[in-house]
Amino acid sequence: MDIKSPTVKALFIMASVIIVLAGLKAASEIVVPFLLSGFIAIACSPVINWSARYHVPRWLSVTLVILLIMIFGFMLAGLVGQSMSDFRENLPVYTEQLSQQFAWVVNKLAEFNIMLDTSLLRDHFNPGMAMSMTTNLLGGLGGVLSNLFLIILTIVFMLFEAETMPRRIHVALADPDMKLNHIDRFITSVNSYLVIKTMVSLGTGVVIGLWLWILDVDHFLLWAVLAFLLNYIPNIGSIIAAIPAVLMAFVQYGFDIAGLAGLGFIVVNTVMGNMVEPRLMGRGLGLSTLVVFLSLIFWGWLLGSVGMLLSVPLTMIVKIALETRQETKWLAVLLSSDVEPTQQPEPQELAK
Repeated sequence: MDIKSPTVKALFIMASVIIVLAGLKAASEIVVPFLLSGFIAIACSPVINWSARYHVPRWLSVTLVILLIMIFGFMLAGLVGQSMSDFRENLPVYTEQLSQQFAWVVNKLAEFNIMLDTSLLRDHFNPGMAMSMTTNLLGGLGGVLSNLFLIILTIVFMLFEAETMPRRIHVALADPDMKLNHIDRFITSVNSYLVIKTMVSLGTGVVIGLWLWILDVDHFLLWAVLAFLLNYIPNIGSIIAAIPAVLMAFVQYGFDIAGLAGLGFIVVNTVMGNMVEPRLMGRGLGLSTLVVFLSLIFWGWLLGSVGMLLSVPLTMIVKIALETRQETKWLAVLLSSDVEPTQQPEPQELAK
């Protein structure tokens, strides 16, 4: 067998990729916390560098950043726990309200000669659906956060080591300038993406929370946090975040308020996702819409809920790696939204 044959070489590369992916899938419990730590460290590094300009000691800025991360984590855990406790206390009330809503629906359908059994609806739709859906969605993140101590330690070491890493790369690699160029491109792209996505997600969560508070939907803070977190998931995250909130509005008030709640999600996500975010993001990602959606499915299958959150940055890593070799540039073109994948806008253009 001629190992230099293009067909044999392609088969060998495909087999190697499959083995690597199988290894990542098997070791996801270890890989996911380190990936999450790496992206959090990249997102926090601009804050550390900014504080260094004002001669703030690195150990102090790293400590403050870690404290903010831990405070946010504990606040989120407390919010979910309190919401679950309140929901259990109000479950009999929700059950009675849902029975009344079902009776209204059955009577309306009967006017059109559509006969439904109320007990059948009650068996398939219950007040616990909204909260169970939320806890299941947050369960994947909660499983990762069970390794919180490991994640925090990894972030601390990464932030301290980031200052000396370029010098080590120059010593270790044969062509460090090219490698550093690709690393800088990746870090710049991820930083820009995470900053803009966080701003848009925060705005989405705040507006959704205010709208649900105006409608007097129970646990509006929990639905706002869920909208903030799931907005990081491209394309379908905002849709998933709307389902439990709309269900809760239906249980409490019926179709009218549930429709208003759903309309609020549609308007907010249309404005944020189709107007604000593209204007801020520009062409900074360089990924086609189809690739973003497929990467969401692929990384979600490979790494779970964290893979869905990090699907865009992980795909950007693959794209930049493909651009480094002449024989794989055609794959980078397929992933790109532009004809020329190597032509990336300057970071200053992302905010225009």
